[in-house]
Amino acid sequence: MQKKVGIRFKTGGKIYDFNCGAFVLNVGDQVIVETAKGLGFGTVKTAPELIEEGKKSRKPLEKVFRKANDKDLNQVEHNKILEREAHAFCLKSIKDLGLKMNLFSVESTFDASRLTFFFTADGRVDFRQLVKILVNRLRVRIEMRQVGIRNQAKMCGGMGRCGRIFCCSSFMEKFEPVSIRMAKQQGLSLNPTKISGQCGRLMCCLTFENETYRQLKKDFPKIGKIVTTKNGRGKVTRHNVICNRLTVRLEEGGDTEISLDDIITDRR
Repeated sequence: MQKKVGIRFKTGGKIYDFNCGAFVLNVGDQVIVETAKGLGFGTVKTAPELIEEGKKSRKPLEKVFRKANDKDLNQVEHNKILEREAHAFCLKSIKDLGLKMNLFSVESTFDASRLTFFFTADGRVDFRQLVKILVNRLRVRIEMRQVGIRNQAKMCGGMGRCGRIFCCSSFMEKFEPVSIRMAKQQGLSLNPTKISGQCGRLMCCLTFENETYRQLKKDFPKIGKIVTTKNGRGKVTRHNVICNRLTVRLEEGGDTEISLDDIITDRR
């Protein structure tokens, strides 16, 4: 039976399955694998496991070519130098051409035969002249790729307002849809500066606990509903779902915080 192993090519990137063949691999091993763009350098992130006969995909898995050796590691370091030089030259060329684009990253294939330039821009950019200049200088295949601001944050990394590394660049493999409704569901401030990440979009972490809040709120009366408590009738003004409590503004005056179990009337 075949064995598959999960390989990640860059921090926070997607984990891809490869056929590990006869290689004995452990999590953390660095390997050279076959990809659609040639050989690639990656790190083992999930241990090898057997592929059940009924679960084999129609398309055969690409293979692990070999374990990375010192020569491969030297090639990776050489690629990093090439990427830095290409980035600096491209920035200068963009300035000279007066292009309205924000170049933020350059990635090289393992064999250094292709360079991909990642940038953001407000609209479409005519970079044909820029590509000609880059090809003449670098003598490799050039690919220009325009991405969104969230992808820029994922690729560049950084520190969030929570004091930790961006979720998108540390462990998230893909972006999930985020909406302002999630912030409302969790009782957060709707001030854009407080619920937006460094990328300027709604924080990805709003999705992490949203389902938990949604389930907990099922038993709570809606904001504005009139309920009866042991202290009298009043209107629900605030929820504290984590502590299973809510605030009621009494008809006789004053607010009281009570447990959900202290409500006497229907909670719907």
